[in-house]
Amino acid sequence: MDHTVDNSMKFQVHTFGCKVNTYDTGLLQKNLQNNGFTYQNGDPRIHVLNTCAVTAEATKEAVRYIRRLKVRDPFCTVVVTGCAAQVDTGAFENLPGADLVVANSHKGQLPELLNKHFKGELTEKVFKSNIFKKEDLEMGGGIEKSHTRTFLKIQDGCNSFCTYCIIPYARGKSRSIPIADLVGRVNDLYAEGIREVVLTGVHIGDYEDEIRGQKMVMEDLLEHLVAKTKMPRFRLSSLEPVELSERLLDIYQDSKMCPHFHMSIQSANTDVLDKMKRKYTQNDVMHALNQIQKRVKNAFVGMDVIVGFPTETHEQFEDTYLTLADLPWTKIHVFPYSERQGTRAVTYPETVPLQERQRRAARLRELSIHRYETLAKAQVGDNKKVLVLKNAAKGGHSLSRDYWPVEIIGAEEFISHWTGQEVDVKILKYDHSNKNRMEGHLIGEILT
Repeated sequence: MDHTVDNSMKFQVHTFGCKVNTYDTGLLQKNLQNNGFTYQNGDPRIHVLNTCAVTAEATKEAVRYIRRLKVRDPFCTVVVTGCAAQVDTGAFENLPGADLVVANSHKGQLPELLNKHFKGELTEKVFKSNIFKKEDLEMGGGIEKSHTRTFLKIQDGCNSFCTYCIIPYARGKSRSIPIADLVGRVNDLYAEGIREVVLTGVHIGDYEDEIRGQKMVMEDLLEHLVAKTKMPRFRLSSLEPVELSERLLDIYQDSKMCPHFHMSIQSANTDVLDKMKRKYTQNDVMHALNQIQKRVKNAFVGMDVIVGFPTETHEQFEDTYLTLADLPWTKIHVFPYSERQGTRAVTYPETVPLQERQRRAARLRELSIHRYETLAKAQVGDNKKVLVLKNAAKGGHSLSRDYWPVEIIGAEEFISHWTGQEVDVKILKYDHSNKNRMEGHLIGEILT
């Protein structure tokens, strides 16, 4: 192969959005490399954008990014894939900077389409079909170069059709990867040096499989992973309150399950939840958070909450605020409601002014920061088991089982030696000197 052709095969994937996209990026990288393309971080000829479509702004961000890439290098090839390519195809179809638009329905065919593009064999720019007819789940992704922890997609798609959400139209119906394949994959990851796996998906509470004619659910998968792999640390991504079963909390008694929950709450007011088409109530939210505190010692609980949803009155927001203020949790990820064309919520006549959405978001974030800092300071003097990371996350060289980032004093001297291993640290203080970050991190020293 001559030098020019070799150069034209160099690619980079730019990831936007959620953990499932991070997993899919690992898969895209592997798929392209297996088909003769070369991963290049610096100055690639091919830019693959793995886009997000959760808000209209996410699509606009991808459009702006494409324009910047083409200004920097007019002759590079830009491929748009991911959720925005599936649901906002028109935004890229007529965009001169987007050379190929490969929707989620065709993501697995990307290397083949690129090869045809370079040979001049393609007569069209957009490749997309009905995502609800997609049965397969691309497997084997999730490894991003140089990480000690990884995301593993166990499920994709969603059957819920919440009124504010476009994702079912971007990823199709719920479908799951078989338990046996996931056990094998986790064992392979352990052999490759990975020491923490985050089980992720679009709606992991919908996970299901069948073994010898018997239906299996997410709890069955976890029991198999804990029993049949050597992986020392597992985490789950988003759960809804009603998915937090007694059986699931029993599994969390195993030391392999990190005491960390990410709860997809969205609101703590029953009427707003009903308008969102969420299948639980304020009582379910209260019960779930209280059960975690009761059953799982020192659990870190993060939550997603949307404020300013159409129809959310001032009283309903106050109800959410006061309910959450009284409950046990660690951190709230606050999202001011953002209109998304194609969802039912944009047709609701009652809307909350943008300024009011921002005001509510600021109040809830203030509550969250105060709670996070109080719980962080309470840990000074504690001993923690942390996983030393190759790439620092959230301002720390390591991550505790209960999801606190910990900067280890003097880490530069031993980081290469301890990377990928769990070590015991003593927490010395909470540091919030970096004003660019909303929250600070813990500082500790290794216990010898």
